[in-house]
Amino acid sequence: MDGDALRMAAGNAAEFWTRVARARGHETRRGDGWFAVLDDERGSLRVLTLAARGAEDFAALIQRPGRVLVEDAFGAVSLAEQGYDRRPMPVMLRRPARPAGEPRVPVRRIGADELHVAERLVVEEFPLELFQPYERGVVLPEDLLTGVEVYLAELDGEPAGACVAVPEPEVVGVYWVTTGTAFRSRGVGRSLMHAVLRRFDDRPMTLTASRMGRPLYESLGFEHLTQASWWSGLR
Repeated sequence: MDGDALRMAAGNAAEFWTRVARARGHETRRGDGWFAVLDDERGSLRVLTLAARGAEDFAALIQRPGRVLVEDAFGAVSLAEQGYDRRPMPVMLRRPARPAGEPRVPVRRIGADELHVAERLVVEEFPLELFQPYERGVVLPEDLLTGVEVYLAELDGEPAGACVAVPEPEVVGVYWVTTGTAFRSRGVGRSLMHAVLRRFDDRPMTLTASRMGRPLYESLGFEHLTQASWWSGLR
């Protein structure tokens, strides 16, 4: 396992959720080797580990009532005895070794005026169940566009897919790569990734893959860094 690459991936995830929390007005907390976002409106807590440490430092925090998600990229946290469910999630990295192909499906970076189009896709098709039914400006507030880029793919004149990119000087993180149900198996996800890879062809790119998405990312040159543990529970 490439420790430096994994720390870059975890650090980018923390940067993403820092920007999300700031744009949504949510509270954040940071400790020795972890970062947390508290969404009191929905009674949810997200903790990201930034180093290979156990849960002792944030043990009290995850006892708060509500939904809890702990994203542990380092495999050092175990919450099974506390009744949490574990979901393995592949953390992947692509180094800038070969150029990406041209997107077959039209993809463009969007601004504030179209942000709600991508937002609805992500909420309904990714999906983000906690944010359903869809409300405009909740998941992707306009303030998020400061330092975060959002991409939209279209097919047959309809919104077909979307994703979010978080560029930092050393690494770029990609999040919420979404294809609408009616447009699956038509190259939408690949075209979104081609567009982002061509935009940031000078630095490594990282993402957390779903089981279904991993073959696509491997075909694009992403390598498997580690199997993160996502621990979830309802207190």
